[in-house]
Formats: sequence, C-alpha cells, structure tokens
Amino acid sequence: MTTSHIVHFGVGNFHRSHQAKYLHELHQQGRDLEWTIIGAGLLPGDVRMRDALQAEDYTYTLVERAADGTDDVHRISSISGYFYGPDDPAALIELLAAASTRIVSLTITEGGYNLSDTTGRFDTTNSAMRADLWGKEQPTTVFGYLAAALRSRRHAGLAPFTVLSCDNMQDNGARAREALASFIRMSDVDLADWVEQATAFPGSMVDRITPVTTDADREWVHTTTGYEDTWPVISEDFTQWVIEDHFPAGRPQWENVGAQLVDDVAPFETMKLRMLNGSHQALAYVGLLRGHTFVHDAIADPAVASFVEAFLQEAQSTVPPIAGIDLPAYRALLLQRFSNPAVRDTLERLATDASDRIPKFVVPIAHDLLRQKQPAPATAAVIASWVVAAFQDRNASGPLRDRQAEDVKQGLLDERVDAGSFLDRADWFGELGGDLAFRAAYTSSLDRLRRDDASTFLTPTAL
Repeated sequence: MTTSHIVHFGVGNFHRSHQAKYLHELHQQGRDLEWTIIGAGLLPGDVRMRDALQAEDYTYTLVERAADGTDDVHRISSISGYFYGPDDPAALIELLAAASTRIVSLTITEGGYNLSDTTGRFDTTNSAMRADLWGKEQPTTVFGYLAAALRSRRHAGLAPFTVLSCDNMQDNGARAREALASFIRMSDVDLADWVEQATAFPGSMVDRITPVTTDADREWVHTTTGYEDTWPVISEDFTQWVIEDHFPAGRPQWENVGAQLVDDVAPFETMKLRMLNGSHQALAYVGLLRGHTFVHDAIADPAVASFVEAFLQEAQSTVPPIAGIDLPAYRALLLQRFSNPAVRDTLERLATDASDRIPKFVVPIAHDLLRQKQPAPATAAVIASWVVAAFQDRNASGPLRDRQAEDVKQGLLDERVDAGSFLDRADWFGELGGDLAFRAAYTSSLDRLRRDDASTFLTPTAL
C-alpha cells in the first residue's frame, strides 16, 4: 500500500479535535488506510506538542462533551509522526518535497498569513519573511518551507501538493495562494508563476469549539479511562467541515464521515465567520467586563445574551441565503452551543489576538451594513467593548493577549486623548473611522461602558 501524507502545520487542540478526527473515523471504517497525518511545528511552543505526541506513539484521547452531560471518548491514531522544523529543516523540506505528500494543511492562525486585513496584500517588509528569502536551506516560516519544497518538486518533475487552509478567514484558500505566491515572487518569479498555475488552494470552513486543555481535564481522562495522557483534547459534540472539492493530487473520502464537499465554500464561510466567530467576539469582552470567566456563564447572563442576540441579528442580515441552511435555526443552534456547560470554554481564549479576529469577523459586518445604509450599533459596541476590556487589562494585567499588543496599546493611548481615534487604524477598520454615524455609535457605546458596569450598555433599548 502506497502511503499518502497530509503534512499539517499548526497541530493544536483544534486540529486534533477536528481534521484528525475525520481521518480517524475513516480509518475506523476501514477506508483510506493509506492516508496519514504528519504534524509540523516551527515555533518554540510546538516542542511541547512534539514531545507529548511522541511519548504516546502519536495516539491521544479526544473527549466530545454534550450539553446533557454525556461524554464520548475516542483514542485518535490518525497522526503518525511529527517534525519540529528547527531540529532538522532539511528533513522537513524532504518530507514536503516527497511524492507521498499530497496535501499540506494549515491552522497557523489568521495572523500567520502576513496579509493586510484591508488590502489583502502580502506584507513584503516582514523581517521573518525577508530573512527566509536568504536562508532558503534553513527557513523559519511556513512559507519558507513550502517554497523550498515546491522548488524541489518542480526540479524533480513532481506536481505540487494541494495547500488546504483550515484557518478562520474569508476566502482562506485564495488568501493562502496570495500569501505563498507573493512570498515566492519576492525572489523567484518563475517558481511563483508555476505555483499559481499548478497548485490547488481549495477553500474550507471548519467549526468545532475546542477549549484549552486543563490539568482537571488530564485528571478526568486518567481517572475515567485509565489513560495517562499528557495532552488530551476536550471538545463540544458538534462539528462541521465544508470543503471546496478541488484536490488534483488526491484526498481522503471525507464525505463518508460527515464533511460537506461543495463547489463553493464562500457562503458557508460568511455564515460561520460572522455569526459564530463574530458572536464569540461579542461575548468575549462584555462577558469579561461583567465578571464572567466561562462562555456558558456569560451567555446565561440575560444582559450578555440580549447583546449577543442583537449582534447576531446584525450579522445574519449580511449573510446571503444558503441552499439547505435555515439561518434563524443556525442562530438558535449557536446560542445552544454557547450554553454547553460541559465544554467550559473560556472568554480569555476568545479574547486572545483581538487585533486579528475583530477585523476578520466583525468589521466586514459593519462595512456591509453601511453599504446597505443600515445602522450597525451592536457591531460598533463590540469594538468599543474590546477597547474598554483591553484598557482595563493594561492597568490590571488581565487576560487579554494580543500579538500586536504594542499597536493596541498605542491605539488605547490615542483613544484616551481623542475619542474615536481608535477607529482611525485603517489596517484594522478600513474606512469605518470616517463614517460619522458609525463613529458616533462607537463613541456612545464607549462612553456608556466607561460610566457603568455594562448592564445599561447591554440592554437592547440602549443599542
């Protein structure tokens, strides 16, 4: 049997609860046994994942928790290896360049693509990317590794692998193409042209709430199952995966385990990013300001629930009709999923890297509403709640972490001097700062949040 590899960059809890579970289910059915996942990590924090997986022969425990308190426990074995790039860059490049590698999948976070939120263009001034142009034999970025491997495959007369983005971005396939081709074009125009013409970048929509693993989770797994699992995964029982069916190098039969293979992922992406990921942002900051820690506690707070409902109404109004999808029912399902106490997802997780998430999940809703000449008070209020929560964090060393922390800090300082100036960051908000009605809605929400405990601010009438 010829082995077919999926090399996955960014093996974390989500990948292990989602994509790895789908392939595991196929194996359980006796299907696609030739397919296997090999993890790849490049960051210092990835060493923990490498060591945890190696210690247990790449098998781990996944616990799917339903709202009724029932647990479904799986031992996932679809990952067969892990390469930590800095240990041996040449070995990882060789794996990627091998004919057996048919798919390279990515969960490298929204910020990992080095693309502007407003223009969609690749940042050619990024120091890590520029360093990889000169250090082709020992790259440090995902795109450096992919470029080196594709260069080798072309030289050997091999077709390129398929690049499958599984990150939460609109048009994630097209954005992965833009990032990789633009990176390569900085030093090798011919190779960039070949990649753009010959490489498939299918889009995808992924969905499964998967919180951070805690010591209590490890203890539960050990006590309940007997497995001494260093890094088990806990997730909700809901999962969804919609994939553009364009894999010239071949793919597993994901449709046999519940994935939806479609011609156009875009409507599903819009629905999920704006309604699920967007409402996560609506929950996160107001929930923290109301003193909550967990998502299920925040959504049980009537004031927070009313605010999230108001935001979801705005978000839904910008989602086009999708065949077979009942949007009001989807909205109700989201609130039900947020209410699941067994998952114990934290607001801190949702609030991490807001400067990446809000421009992708919230700002497009405002842009669409304004183009339709419709008000966007709840959307403006989400941005205001981020500002107030982030300012409190700066003073109290709270839970907000952000990869652009210095830019956020400067924006907060400017905001204290000139109300509304935070919106002038065009790379985050585009032209929202210049819309007088939206700016007024934002500053009004900001003022109410600063004056009270968020209870008046969160009532529907106040919006």
